Amino acid sequence: MQTAADAGDAATLLAAVPAGRRVALVDPRFVGHVHALRLGLTDPRFAAATVPGALTAQPEARGALLRALRRTTAAVGAGAPVVAADTDPAPEDRTVPGRIAVALEAEGTAVKRPELGSLTACVPADAGARATAENARDAVDDEAVRLRSAVKAHDGFFTTFAISPYSRYIARWCARRGLTPNQVTTASLITALIAAGAAATGTRGGYIAAGVLLLVSFVLDCTDGQLARYSLQYSTMGAWLDATFDRAKEYAYYAGLAIGAVRGGDDVWVLALGAMVLQACRHVVDFSFNEANHDAVANTSPTAALSDKLDSVGWTVWARRMIVLPIGERWAMIAVLTALTTPRIVFYALLIGCALAACYTTAGRLLRSLTRRASRTDRAAQALADLADSGPLAQGVAAVAPGLRGAFTAPAVALLGTLVMIGGALFLPYGSPLTVAAAVVYVVFSGLAVARPLKGALDWLVPPFFRAAEYVTILVLAARSDAPHAVPAAFGLVSAVAYHHYDTVYRIRGGTGAPPQWLVRTIGGHEGRTALVAVLAAVLTHAAGFTTALTALAVAVALVVLVESIRFWVSSSAPAVHDEGELA
Repeated sequence: MQTAADAGDAATLLAAVPAGRRVALVDPRFVGHVHALRLGLTDPRFAAATVPGALTAQPEARGALLRALRRTTAAVGAGAPVVAADTDPAPEDRTVPGRIAVALEAEGTAVKRPELGSLTACVPADAGARATAENARDAVDDEAVRLRSAVKAHDGFFTTFAISPYSRYIARWCARRGLTPNQVTTASLITALIAAGAAATGTRGGYIAAGVLLLVSFVLDCTDGQLARYSLQYSTMGAWLDATFDRAKEYAYYAGLAIGAVRGGDDVWVLALGAMVLQACRHVVDFSFNEANHDAVANTSPTAALSDKLDSVGWTVWARRMIVLPIGERWAMIAVLTALTTPRIVFYALLIGCALAACYTTAGRLLRSLTRRASRTDRAAQALADLADSGPLAQGVAAVAPGLRGAFTAPAVALLGTLVMIGGALFLPYGSPLTVAAAVVYVVFSGLAVARPLKGALDWLVPPFFRAAEYVTILVLAARSDAPHAVPAAFGLVSAVAYHHYDTVYRIRGGTGAPPQWLVRTIGGHEGRTALVAVLAAVLTHAAGFTTALTALAVAVALVVLVESIRFWVSSSAPAVHDEGELA
């Protein structure tokens, strides 16, 4: 820490700091909470951030900070405002760091201003103001606010009332011992994998241990995010681990239950894969809708207004959060049913609960889409195109096909192609060449659906239809084959493909765009993989061939997507965010 005599001296001191380090400016008269400074000066997610009396800049914003400092000095010396009054983003912050932050934004660098709530951060102008500020600071428990803000503002009922009251203290315990969120995330994964192994024993004792360990894993899953918020330890690796490990844990546990059931004489692999498919399709509905509408222009809807009105009534908020069966309620249900019943009952409950939740959320999104008056942006259309995961076959059709007109044409065509593909796999004789013909129709319809920008009111349904077509086709063909272990092989294939689709979502959320086109082309796109599985089912009619082919395809897809995903998330281009995941 160094003290500058004036603005010129501050610029000199800043320029002397090594280029790869973060710098901060703090007014020596600052009065406030330590956590207010922590929020303003230590969050790694933002290139620049400020609270009244303090300003920080990451290495990439250092040049702009020096220019803003000089600009502010010149403006103050001339008695002129830093920016015009009607364009000032923070007119209430008249501190020197605050004025520099305004000049920094005028340079084109976004400056984060964290919400302080009851925390104090100010630069008093005189002794009276200082006494008032110090009294306000002393009246609020800094640590209590920090601990409370470590918990997500919007959480599920089970997490809010059964986990967070004590997991926040576990997070603080971890922080005081130097543990990182990534370590806690990894511990959560390991615990869930042990739970899956316990379930795979197929014994009552194993099921009871699995249920207990799954709940412990969930407590750790909540703790890692709370630790990140408590200590402001956000990282690219943390974003990747937190975003993907939830899926890995859940799918591994499904597999463990299925293995345990087989050991007990009950083959439930079809139910396990069905639960995974339904859960993945639920998520892509949420992802697609959010991406299509988060930056919509003139976004109004009577349904949304009704939803906001219901949120003002306490009990309806919790009821609506529980009905969607978020991860907390879902894992609690799985854990209790595992310990007390059988894997088959667990999967029946999952399928019924997730189906009801999917109907509820999808109906609400359909009503909002049909009643709102909004124009979707080019960014939203691109996000939907990326989520569609169209490969070279569909892209080839889209390149030569005319863009179909009509507000609902794209989802209608995608739905028709999906019905043809799933219907062919389900009702045609297994191994029939007509299933391959259905796949050809699906490829053509997939290309037609994305031949024009996806800006229609219901175009967000296109990616979910494609996910359902691919996943369900793989499930049905594997289940109908006589090949031993075909469904477990299909489970592995869908897991690998689903990882790719979740990875696409997390990259888009981080603002870095979808995975590179070479990756999509290499793994064939949704239509290419679906057609390939249909061909394999028609050609490899002998017992072991289809299982071997599905296994080889699963391994190939997993290797390609995992290597590229790991390369991206550990690279400097990955977003430094801590993904909040689904409602927990």
